Amino acid sequence: MSVLRFAPSPTGRLHLGNARTLLLNALLARRDGGRFLLRLDDTDRERVREEYVDAIRADLAWLGLTPDGEARQSERTALYEAAFERLKAAGRLYPAYESEAELDRARKLARASGRPPLYDRAALRLTPERRAALEAEGRRPHWRFRLTGGRVAWEDDVRGAQEIDLGSLSDPVVRRDDGSFLYVFTSVVDDADMGVTAVVRGEDHVANTAVQLDLFAALGAAPPAFAHHNLLTSAEGDGLSKRTGALALATLRDEGVEALAVAAYATLIGSAEAVRPVASLDDLAGLLDLKRLSRAPAQVDMGELRALSEKTLHALPFETVAARLEAAGVGGGAAFWNTVRGNLATLGDAATWWAIAADDGFPAPPAEAEHAATLQKALELLPPEPWDETTWKAWTGAVSTATGAKGRALFQPLRLALTGAAHGPELARLLPFIGRARAADRLTRAIGG
Repeated sequence: MSVLRFAPSPTGRLHLGNARTLLLNALLARRDGGRFLLRLDDTDRERVREEYVDAIRADLAWLGLTPDGEARQSERTALYEAAFERLKAAGRLYPAYESEAELDRARKLARASGRPPLYDRAALRLTPERRAALEAEGRRPHWRFRLTGGRVAWEDDVRGAQEIDLGSLSDPVVRRDDGSFLYVFTSVVDDADMGVTAVVRGEDHVANTAVQLDLFAALGAAPPAFAHHNLLTSAEGDGLSKRTGALALATLRDEGVEALAVAAYATLIGSAEAVRPVASLDDLAGLLDLKRLSRAPAQVDMGELRALSEKTLHALPFETVAARLEAAGVGGGAAFWNTVRGNLATLGDAATWWAIAADDGFPAPPAEAEHAATLQKALELLPPEPWDETTWKAWTGAVSTATGAKGRALFQPLRLALTGAAHGPELARLLPFIGRARAADRLTRAIGG
């Protein structure tokens, strides 16, 4: 059975780019009948916030994703300690004492000399006496994993055959001087322990994969398959960041963008599959093919996303939105939903149309003088109830015969008087929800009665 995971760091709000990684993993697991896990990489003691943990869970729920399991790295320290000691005993870890300022200075000097800014393994040349002296100064070591050197190769499920020379990379820090572990290490330990079979993540992690494959080998663990998808950028071509809050899922949710549209957009953009509405996450999973992802970054177009959201909303059946409509105070059942959904930009607009249809105190705008006679006759010819979808045609036909008004000269004044809007749902279907009493009151006020 396939096992995939989404492993966000709760240091900010998830954005559309994070959603891409999340959905590719979750939908692949769904498509293949596998398991999907949520793992919170919360080892950064300074930046992790519990509010972001709650926000991540809320975002997944909004997208309709329910993990088959959840874990927090902060609760798995014993596992990391054991793996750390194994690597230490095998001679693959070494303590280093350089400060961040010293490392930064060394990188700048390397660049100035035309050399790659790699860590020079100076810590390996420290004598026991020098280490003791550094510690006597109050320095605490961070720990690095000693890469084997040579080339690491893998078959990437998006990018094809990949090969990286480990000699072109610095030995990664796996443990900070405060004792906390870093992602590059904990991710490997967790993936091995959880039986993760495939990892789909952004192409900015390609170098990490080479390092982590060396770590899997050092721990004697079978690595998962890796796939590195293209990244999403803003309209300006900038990368998306949790720190800036750009295109945050919470913001899109608050703006009324449909979750299913966000899922379709985040999954299909930047692929050979056309971005289009889907009926469900299952349907979306059926469209997913990592081999069809582009290698180039994909630029987010908010206009395209909003248009997709509208199309998605217009196609949703009443059963799917019934609870949301009830929460928004919208009545009328399936009949009202089917009447107005084609005119909605967001589901929140349904509440506006329900108020227009059912509010006894709706403020009808005054009619232009040239239309007063037509509206007066329309008031006089209001048919008795019950009303249905045939009422509008019969009523307006009678008004037209009596006044000679036709087309826009007939229908536009009536629409404005009854709804206060120049455009909207088909009045033949909306009129029964307005009802005779409200229609009479609005016509009376529109003509100044």
